[in-house]
Amino acid sequence: MKGIKAAAVFLAVYAMFSISGFLFPVDREWYDALNKPSWTPSGQTIGIIWACLFALIAASITRLYVKIGLSRLSFTVVSLLTANYVFNQAFSFIQFDLKQLFLAFIDTLLVAFTCLWIIYALRPLDKWASYLYIPYFLWSCFATFLAWSIFYMN
Repeated sequence: MKGIKAAAVFLAVYAMFSISGFLFPVDREWYDALNKPSWTPSGQTIGIIWACLFALIAASITRLYVKIGLSRLSFTVVSLLTANYVFNQAFSFIQFDLKQLFLAFIDTLLVAFTCLWIIYALRPLDKWASYLYIPYFLWSCFATFLAWSIFYMN
């Protein structure tokens, strides 16, 4: 039964992180018209990377569920996870609905910051749950630099 519940947690977290892509799809015409650095990944590459990162995030939270139980996480950890989730979800809205490049940059910076804080907060609870956030942090740093570059170029 615990395995079924763990699978449900994984799928729920994955779905929660995926939702903004459906709610706030990329305005391809607007985005393609922006000046971007030559090293900007293709939309397909970005989609694949996010799919992998969502799986790692879901795996981390599932490990916490199995090892500790989500209801036993500290207020700090829950707050960090929630803040990171909100910042992550806000990006598509800010970038593609509001078309606010500077705010999108600030948002990616907040995603990276909260992600790093999550890595440190989870380490004492479950080192592997913590480690599973490292690729997300690295990608968030790259995304922050990319968002800054796009803002600066436009």
